[in-house]
Formats: sequence, C-alpha cells, structure tokens
Amino acid sequence: MSPWGALKERDLHAVEDMDRPDCDRERLNRSYARFPVVNRLLSGWHKTYRNRFRPLLASRGTASVLDIGCGGGDIARSLVMWAKKDGFTLEVTAIDPDERAYTFAANVPAVEGVTYRQAHSSDMVAEGRAFDVVLSNHILHHLDAEGLAAVLRDSESLGRRLVLHNDLKRSNASYLLFKAGFWPLGIGSFICGDGLVSIKRSYTSSELEALAPPGWRVEANGPWHHLLAYGEGASARDHHD
Repeated sequence: MSPWGALKERDLHAVEDMDRPDCDRERLNRSYARFPVVNRLLSGWHKTYRNRFRPLLASRGTASVLDIGCGGGDIARSLVMWAKKDGFTLEVTAIDPDERAYTFAANVPAVEGVTYRQAHSSDMVAEGRAFDVVLSNHILHHLDAEGLAAVLRDSESLGRRLVLHNDLKRSNASYLLFKAGFWPLGIGSFICGDGLVSIKRSYTSSELEALAPPGWRVEANGPWHHLLAYGEGASARDHHD
C-alpha cells in the first residue's frame, strides 16, 4: 500500500519491532545507542529546555523531573547536563517498564542527577510521588486509548508545575523526509523502520486536540512534533532565545 493511504488515518495495526518481546537484542541496543542522534536532530528538547525549563530554574535554581518511558535515557541525561551548564540543578527520575530499556540506560556512563527505574507511571502515583515537571518523548503514539487516558491521569497527579508530552506529528512530509534522511541510522538497528511505523501511528494536531482532556493543550514543537501540555507556564512561543 502507498504510504499516502496509510497516513490519512493512524495505522493502529502497525507494530514497531522494538516493541516485540523477541526482537534482536543487539539491534535493540544499537537503536537505544542511536536515539541521542535522532532526538538531537528532530525532537526539539534543547529548545524546550531553553523555553520551558530554564525560566522555571531561573526562579528556583532546582527542579525535579519525571521522564516517563525514557527508553535509553538520553533525554534525561541531556536535560541534566544543560541545566548544569547554566548553573542549575535538575534531579530526573527516568522510568521505563521495559526491562531491556532499563538495563541499557542503567549501564551507560552515569550522569549525576539522573536515576533510572523500571516502572510505570502508575507505580509513581501509588508511591505518592510528585515532580515539578513530568515529561515523555515519543510514547503517546505507542498507547491505545485506555493507555493514553491512564498516562494523562497519572501525569496530572504527578506533575506539580508542568507536564510536557512530546510526540511525532503525522504527515506525508515527515514520513518521506525521515525515510530519506535517517536510513543510515537504520543499518544494524531498528531506527529507520520503527521510525516510519511511529509516524504512521502518530497523531495530527487536530486528532490530539480532540482526545485531550480538559486543561490540556496541544502546542507546536517545530515542524515534526507537537507537545501535549498541562499545567502552568506560558507556551513555548512566548519565550525567545
């Protein structure tokens, strides 16, 4: 089937190879190891740090963060290092229910301020935890309707100040450009194939707005992503470098 037909609606039947419990472990670990490149080029977290985290840190000097579905943990490590460079302190708890992701993240060189746990967001709620900021990167499109609603409920409970769920924006352009530009990273890993599946499973802005519970808002985050945001704080477009 042409991708154009598939991209008219979310492809809920497509499954990423990384999500298969019997996928090749070496290819999976290579994928985790290459996530920092993908996220640095596409996901916009440094801009989000400047526009959303830095103003919060400027007023307080420190903040606690929960990273839900952290994968290889590169977002958590980057945020802590950016904050340290600016003279601030972030304490990030990075969680993932997948033992494979947790094992990989826990075995990369340690970064002070990042703690990894094999856990669901619901486990954090059950423990009575709370964080200044709750975030995720590229997990919303993995979830069915029930799972999405549960993560958003957990996020409301866990986030004291701000919640930011960053996810891909489905479009023909993003599909073609990712396929053309990121195939080298797919050699020996799941990056390219799973990235294309992720785009097919992801939401348009209007679809995400229709699903967002009261109090949540969908914000643009560059051409390929949007943020599903909750809590205080101005939109990223209200801040400048």
